[in-house]
Amino acid sequence: MRERRREVEEGGRTVIQEPGRVIVRDRDRVFIRHDEAERFEELGQARRERRGSETVTIVERPGGGQVITVVDEDGRLVRRIRRTPEGREVVIIDNSFAGPRRRAIYEEVVELPPPQIRIPRERYIVEAESAPPDLIYETLSAPPVEPIRERYTLDQVRYSPNLRARMRSVDLDTVNFESGSWEVTPDQAPRLSAIAQAINRAVAQNPQEVFLIEGHTDAVGSDIDNLSLSDRRAQSVAALLTRVYRVPPENLTTQGYGEQYLKVNTQEAARENRRVTVRRITPLLQGQAQR
Repeated sequence: MRERRREVEEGGRTVIQEPGRVIVRDRDRVFIRHDEAERFEELGQARRERRGSETVTIVERPGGGQVITVVDEDGRLVRRIRRTPEGREVVIIDNSFAGPRRRAIYEEVVELPPPQIRIPRERYIVEAESAPPDLIYETLSAPPVEPIRERYTLDQVRYSPNLRARMRSVDLDTVNFESGSWEVTPDQAPRLSAIAQAINRAVAQNPQEVFLIEGHTDAVGSDIDNLSLSDRRAQSVAALLTRVYRVPPENLTTQGYGEQYLKVNTQEAARENRRVTVRRITPLLQGQAQR
């Protein structure tokens, strides 16, 4: 990917484009954005339409129904909808409440104090390898650890660590990646079974549930390389959950964080840091204090 990047300076920020990704270095922060509609296109035939300043991608689901994704001219998600074969629409994500936005990416960061964690750490960050399926489901259906007073956009959730920290998470320590790779090898697919079952169970109860799959790397390599690599790791896991376990792709969203949140504090190569984390973010998007 490094060889296929194009880098330009725009208004004091660095914009790096590579296939399927845009990386922005603005002030002291680095962000990555991708087109998630590409992941949905594995479902079936897709078409894109330009409607004013927005781009609408419509993916036909096998057996009927559609997944509709609307993004603005900057590539920010405006709305994601599931349309059933009967024509009923379920809004999965709706960022339109925030109005038209032409803000810098760093302005999406919500500054909040860290949440007060009043539950045991092993129930706040659950290790998938040692957790029974009931605990994984409990974690991925639990309410926030602190009340959510307002609703946030998807970008605000993606780019605000103390906001995401208000939701419990599952560390997929069962799935590891080779250095420099985002491939989930076929032998690792069964290790995602408990996660898939928990997500499918939650979506069956509430079709509007949204789960964030976060990709991470170790500290070896450049921050740009690691950010791109981690984003692709998250997407690989999301695609596998859909392909193997039929988790609805529209109920998943992905984001890479590179080496920003090391599990093991080392600058050396560490398999434990090459991982993926899953958390429920529905209450953050809908402004709910409870499930």
